[in-house]
Amino acid sequence: MVSIVFKQHDGTEHRVEAEVGMSVMRAAVDNGVPGIDADCGGGCSCATCHVFVDPAWVEKTGPVESTEDDMLSISNDRQSNSRLSCQIKITEALDGLVVTTPEFQY
Repeated sequence: MVSIVFKQHDGTEHRVEAEVGMSVMRAAVDNGVPGIDADCGGGCSCATCHVFVDPAWVEKTGPVESTEDDMLSISNDRQSNSRLSCQIKITEALDGLVVTTPEFQY
């Protein structure tokens, strides 16, 4: 198990324990984290699990693939550290990962 901190846009934090191998999105949904809508259920066909990865963790979460990049392009508040949480697979190296949810999901 690894620990992940989800910060809401207002600074409220939700710390969850998640299993290695699942996605960050699944960890959020399974633990009732607000701000992760996950409308497509993790199929990388919407952008409602958008998160901002804390700068200290960006490289550890891996590269953005083309499908994810396409989906992120529809987000009005995309930043250089934007990711779809459904595309971040949890590894032991992500223990302590910090992500922030945007104010609105699209």
